[in-house]
Amino acid sequence: MITTKQRAYLRSLANGISPIFQLGKNGIEEPFLKQIRDALEARELIKISVLENSGYGTREASDVICEEIGCEGIQAIGNKIVLFKQSQKNPKIELPKGDK
Repeated sequence: MITTKQRAYLRSLANGISPIFQLGKNGIEEPFLKQIRDALEARELIKISVLENSGYGTREASDVICEEIGCEGIQAIGNKIVLFKQSQKNPKIELPKGDK
């Protein structure tokens, strides 16, 4: 679980990146989840665009993906989702220390 300070830091990093996936009419299926897992392992922080024909709301899609993959939903605003998961092999993003 990440703290609010860490979440704010990740949101600031995500501000400059473009969505690399679109969630569309095929919905959230295993091949889509595999692509997200691979992208999170490589990049740690990704942005996804949720299309209207997906059948999911932005927050709902974020919750489903996070539950399936075990990542953190950083932001769900408009039709964009920002996800974070620390890389197991090659961590790149160093989070600030917690609020405690």
